[in-house]
Amino acid sequence: MTTTVCTSASNAATRTLAYPSFSSYVKARQPVLLRTARSLTANPSDAEDLLQTALTKTYVAWERIEDHRALDGYVRRALLNTRTSQWRKRKVDEFACDELPEPEAPPAADPAEQQALHDAMWRAIMKLPARQRAMVVLRYYEDLSEAQTADVLGVSIGTVKSAVSRALGKLREDPELGPVR
Repeated sequence: MTTTVCTSASNAATRTLAYPSFSSYVKARQPVLLRTARSLTANPSDAEDLLQTALTKTYVAWERIEDHRALDGYVRRALLNTRTSQWRKRKVDEFACDELPEPEAPPAADPAEQQALHDAMWRAIMKLPARQRAMVVLRYYEDLSEAQTADVLGVSIGTVKSAVSRALGKLREDPELGPVR
């Protein structure tokens, strides 16, 4: 006579013998699972909350878990998934401090002072010789490179460099631009 062995019945018997109930599983494995949760968080209280959430998910799925010998893996995966979800949803914490982290915006410049400075700059530029004036205007107001300025004026790049250098020296010495420095 042949004996038929029902594998699902033997799995059910093994499952029942391993952890007859969810509460017995939690009592037996909580210290190990808590260590795992603590490795995922910096705060012991957060680790306890994390484990509680993962165990809640496990309890909800208790009847669907076929192999109760793999419960630790299931709970560890629940811990990791829960922690990942928390990390993704975390809000940025704000901390009060004595100084603001952002630098204060500079006070808005007075338009009248800006116009006065603009006028003084143009008066100082107009005092320059025509060639130096042209090079300064092309380099700094038209934002041309030294090579482009040299091409426009038909001179060498070295001539542009030396003339602009002399012109800037004269502008630095101009008494009308003294308050700017």
